[in-house]
Amino acid sequence: MTDSPASPAPLADPHLVHDPVAGDGPKDVVILGSTGSIGTQAIDLVLRNPDRFRVTALSANGGRVALLAEQAYRLRVHRVAVAREDAVPALREALAAQYGAGEPLPEILAGPDAATQVAASDPAECHTVLNGITGSIGLAPTLAALEAGHTLALANKESLIVGGPLVKALAKPGQIIPVDSEHAALFQALAAGTRADVRKLVVTASGGPFRGRTKAELADVTVEDALAHPTWAMGPVITINSATLVNKGLEVIEAHLLYDIPFDRIEVVVHPQSYVHSMVEFTDGSTLAQATPPDMRGPIAIGLGWPERVPDAAPAFDWSKASTWEFFPLDNEAFPSVALARHVGELAGTAPAVFNAANEECVEAFRSGALPFTGIMETVTRVVEEHGMPRTGTSLTVSDVLEAETWARARAREVTAHTATAEARA
Repeated sequence: MTDSPASPAPLADPHLVHDPVAGDGPKDVVILGSTGSIGTQAIDLVLRNPDRFRVTALSANGGRVALLAEQAYRLRVHRVAVAREDAVPALREALAAQYGAGEPLPEILAGPDAATQVAASDPAECHTVLNGITGSIGLAPTLAALEAGHTLALANKESLIVGGPLVKALAKPGQIIPVDSEHAALFQALAAGTRADVRKLVVTASGGPFRGRTKAELADVTVEDALAHPTWAMGPVITINSATLVNKGLEVIEAHLLYDIPFDRIEVVVHPQSYVHSMVEFTDGSTLAQATPPDMRGPIAIGLGWPERVPDAAPAFDWSKASTWEFFPLDNEAFPSVALARHVGELAGTAPAVFNAANEECVEAFRSGALPFTGIMETVTRVVEEHGMPRTGTSLTVSDVLEAETWARARAREVTAHTATAEARA
């Protein structure tokens, strides 16, 4: 199996190292989404490795200003950004309470573009941007970090999903290092061979809280049921996406974009223990699996430290204890999200943005009780079908993506409202 000469280079390549700011001393890092799950674990890693990393700026939505102020003080950052402008007074008060009298406070940036501003920090103050924002609002910061020449440790899969062509147009070889556990696993396994040696990528899924249930058995599950993930502690949106397996569908699209492997060579298998985070099958029949106990600090350490590994970043297995690892095929009838994701990924252009935006609206509708669990994918499928042929090609712009997202959100809300009205009359 060989590559076509015209085939594009993969966005994430473990053999290439992007080093925009060479030099001794700790690596300067900007963390976006610092008060979320990825951000808090990244900060834990940084604080345990002050000789390797130094955080210069933080961004967050603004809902947890006390935590953000504590992070800023402990890390002694230069700038703090919040998306909510109304959070600034409380943030300034919280910072003043952390810092001593007369001690200068970090600069505060506020507004919907604040994260994008810190993502574009001066290279003298930033080597790596960790994008841990949840949702497609992470696209603009992703593009800003790439345009500024920083290494991008990417945990915000949505920015790659909705803006794939835009990201690919900006990213330099080796500039993106994936932080998702599955893609960090693929990234490491791919280091064992060349791209031409790869036969298949195997993305593992825990199966979520509803593994083994039929489509009929999913009709009456509750929000509480969907939030009870068996192996990972994540935010509510990502947890529900894991219950529908939309998260796995997004990861299939992401794997295609990151590694430039065709969709028919990307497989999903269910692995309930979540020990094997993904695998690469090579042309000689060998399969390399990356395995650790479920803990996101390992993938974060790869994102921040590559090509070096961070000692004791996360727990290791105790091989003196017996354990059983299981693998099952994916039930596409009960969980149609992966097949739909492949479809929109192959359509490309604005189609993945429509898929992602409609899903985000449907997840919120499910959480509020306006939509049943099975209605999430039924509605997303309808919106994708109504969207028709996506805007594609080299003329794709951020405005095209945003316009497609806006339409998809509005249409998903309309379909959800109609469904709720029909059920109320029944």
